Amino acid sequence: MSIADRIQQLRKEKGISQEELADQIGVSRQAVSKWESGQSMPDIEKILLLGDFFGTTTDYLLKGTEPVKKADSRWNAMVFTMAGTIINAIGLVVTVIIWTERQTYYATGVGIVMMLFGTGVFLSGQIVDSTGKAKARDYFALPNVWILLFIPMSLCFNFLNGLRGGGFGLPAPVPMLVNSIRTFALYWVVYIAVCVVVDLMVHRGRTGK
Repeated sequence: MSIADRIQQLRKEKGISQEELADQIGVSRQAVSKWESGQSMPDIEKILLLGDFFGTTTDYLLKGTEPVKKADSRWNAMVFTMAGTIINAIGLVVTVIIWTERQTYYATGVGIVMMLFGTGVFLSGQIVDSTGKAKARDYFALPNVWILLFIPMSLCFNFLNGLRGGGFGLPAPVPMLVNSIRTFALYWVVYIAVCVVVDLMVHRGRTGK
């Protein structure tokens, strides 16, 4: 593995784009691209900055000599990310079940409270583990955009539907089929489109493409 491959691997493991790495090191994105393609090599000053930023040694960057690894922390950002995602998913499922069985408005509150708690767990991981937080943040965003946007978008949909009917709509945590199937289908089209766009943006940021 060449220095070009090692720089690219370290960048992807950190979950940042070429442009973000360039900003951290104080060079242009084109310079990072040339380093990773082997067209040029960073000077010694930039190698030192890269080592500091990636938390590795110059020996590893230049020669591939593996640094002595510290014991992994039990409480890393990915653990908090997984826990937060599970809590958010449970919150959404519980909300839908309560609403389906009882048609009571406190179902919305239950879901929002659980998701706030789950997101708080994730944010705690961002504080506890600063080295792995970028990767954990991306892995949190990919599934959670689908979970966290569902209730707010459903409330907005139901509110707008209520305005069309001369009222305010039901504060239901799920989209309600009130006026027409076409309007109901539009909600799902918008919801899926927004989530897919966000996921694509996150994926693009991670790969730098």
